[in-house]
Amino acid sequence: MSHIDAGAELDPVHPAPLPGRARGLSAAEVAERVARGDVNDIPVRSSRSLGEIVRANVFTRFNAIIGVLWLIMLFVAPFQDSLFGYVIIANTGIGIIQEWRAKKTLDSLAVIGEARPTVRRDGVTAAIATSEIVLDDIIETGPGDKIVVDGVCVEADGLEIDESLLTGEADPVVKRAGAPVMSGSFVVAGSGAFRATKVGREAYAAQLAEEASRFTLVHSELRSGISTILKYVTWMMVPTAIGLVISQLVVKQSGFKNSLARTVGGIVPMVPEGLVLLTSVAFAIGVIRLGRKQVLVQELPAIEGLARVDTVCLDKTGTLTEGGMDVTELRPLQGADETYVRKVLGALGESDPRPNASLQAIIDAYPDSEEWRCTEALPFSSARKYSGASFSEGDGEASTWLLGAPDVLLGPDDPALTETERLNEQGLRVLLLARTSRELDDPRVKDGTRPTALVVLEQRLRPDAADTLRYFADQNVRAKVISGDNAVSVGAVAGKLGIAGEVMDARRLPENQAEMAKSLDKGTVFGRVTPQQKRDMVGALQSRGHTVAMTGDGVNDVLALKDADIGVSMGSGSEATRAVAQIVLLDNSFATLPSVVGEGRRVIGNITRVATLFLVKTVYSVLLAVLVVCWQVEYPFLPRHLTMLSTLTIGIPAFFLALAPNRERARPHFVRRVMWYSVPGGVMAAVATFVTYLIARHHYTGPGSLEAQTSAATLTLFLISMWVLAIVARPYTWWRVVLVAAMGVAFLFVLAVPALQHFFALKLVGVSIPWIAVGIAAVAAAALEFVWKWVDRRVPV
Repeated sequence: MSHIDAGAELDPVHPAPLPGRARGLSAAEVAERVARGDVNDIPVRSSRSLGEIVRANVFTRFNAIIGVLWLIMLFVAPFQDSLFGYVIIANTGIGIIQEWRAKKTLDSLAVIGEARPTVRRDGVTAAIATSEIVLDDIIETGPGDKIVVDGVCVEADGLEIDESLLTGEADPVVKRAGAPVMSGSFVVAGSGAFRATKVGREAYAAQLAEEASRFTLVHSELRSGISTILKYVTWMMVPTAIGLVISQLVVKQSGFKNSLARTVGGIVPMVPEGLVLLTSVAFAIGVIRLGRKQVLVQELPAIEGLARVDTVCLDKTGTLTEGGMDVTELRPLQGADETYVRKVLGALGESDPRPNASLQAIIDAYPDSEEWRCTEALPFSSARKYSGASFSEGDGEASTWLLGAPDVLLGPDDPALTETERLNEQGLRVLLLARTSRELDDPRVKDGTRPTALVVLEQRLRPDAADTLRYFADQNVRAKVISGDNAVSVGAVAGKLGIAGEVMDARRLPENQAEMAKSLDKGTVFGRVTPQQKRDMVGALQSRGHTVAMTGDGVNDVLALKDADIGVSMGSGSEATRAVAQIVLLDNSFATLPSVVGEGRRVIGNITRVATLFLVKTVYSVLLAVLVVCWQVEYPFLPRHLTMLSTLTIGIPAFFLALAPNRERARPHFVRRVMWYSVPGGVMAAVATFVTYLIARHHYTGPGSLEAQTSAATLTLFLISMWVLAIVARPYTWWRVVLVAAMGVAFLFVLAVPALQHFFALKLVGVSIPWIAVGIAAVAAAALEFVWKWVDRRVPV
């Protein structure tokens, strides 16, 4: 009896022709279709092109505003007043380079995880790239395979296809020769082959698949929150800027050009241009870091999403255990002959061309009997929990056998169940071999079966699973083990990995979502879960406000992976699971998940810090402009002053803080949190700076007075901004202390060096006003400390 190995789709070419089956296209026919353009040539990309990256980073609303103001400064003011424009160019360049690096990382990983369907050409099979399929190709398929193009079934051996991702219908559809198959669906049981009838953009799910697998920078709480903040900033900025322009051109005490320069100096800091840039850079570097650990992030928000997860649903097989199994014992029942049982198991193993892990262990343990011939087969289905086959035995006898879960095939009082439960309690997996007198296509085929033997299998635990589960427990992330296996067996495996909690049989779970959610809160380990139940369980947890991650590698996990907030698939998993998951662990290491969580926490925590820095500047810039308009005085700063302040208190520190390690658990309500801190910080800075400016205006008169007034106001604003930075940089580490101190030393260096004093038009005059500026800054800093501590108690954690 011939047997096709489970990994056949990855073999380069089978040298032997395939008799009795469609031979597929010849090389000449393939070449003809390629020439005609009948190729599945959809450019499925995992990231943006270089042109799109450049456009996204360069052509932004705020870059346009800054660009216009920069051009004005180049014509009406000294070079140092146009420095802000060069800073924007440098920042944008950094953003483009980092995203391009992330793109290259993603594209190289996507090639590793790409599906390679098996096609027949010239009578032999070969695994090719999806983009190389041509019209009329014969494509072989088996459990877990994704249907990549539309077609018509030409061969079917118990073939069942799940079309729920396209139609919403949960039940698998049985396919026979002549039945249509649609791209975007996936095989749940059996095997077969189909002829491609629509390829490329004509395929039913082509556009859907392209969008679903595309790397994206949108649709995350963090980025949508930043967009919301920028929208509010724009509303505040436009009327304030108009008022500032009018007031400065009316005042004009120091000439038109100087007034125009000060107007621009008031508008530029209102724009939090670096915030979007640093968010993109932080995400891009996260992708690169994870890429080095063989993690493919198919949708960027998954980095952020996994950091917010509070419940992880783990599929046992392939996640907590390794894919392979070993047969440890064969126990004949009711006096069955062990030699005969071994022949049955050998024949059953060879009857399935695409065996799962359990059947593969049986194939390895029991060789095929050449005299037995399979006349009909029923492939394994995770919904049925058993497979079967009918044979013509060597002596002419006919028999039909089932192999599957004992508690599904046996009655509740059967004595074999007692033995099964005892083995399950040891964490062993048990399959029942039973003989049936009914036809395999009979809906009641399992009724009246005769138990013949128990096959005991040992699962291999992943060596890294216990440490990973311990990490989630330490982080207050609840683990729920969900498996199609016997609940007692799953509970024993979970116990070995340190997972404590109630073990439940999913067949006894209520169907009502609210009641199911209550049961899920009580239980930790669930066995005998159907694919549809996995999906329902994810929905029930989400209905209670949980952010749910689902891990899996089998076709029975696809629906749950699709519905979970974050789907995580193993690289060795089925094509269908890899297609719907947001994160693919290409090295199949469950231990990589903490790294993904860590990257998400780093991005969210650090961007929250950085956003506070940027928006404090925006708030004080807008409020200062309003105060200047109301008092009808000249704006206190030139662009060069605010460029220096922004660089020392925001630009340089923010870059380091955004990329620093951060293990804090992600907190919700990003916009609310940032605004609670930014608004009082900006108000304190603006009021204190303006008070110093008014006192300096009263004290300094005559030639050079405006420069002295500006210097005093700059000192106050710098000191308050440094205090904001010092608070945001907490908790302190050695490098954060050095970072804050270095920024202070750099400002003192500017005040001490005459050339820099002249370059930045910054010189403190006298003693009294500078010390008054320091005193006002100290009072504002103390008030800010008090207010932010009060906010800490008010803002939800």
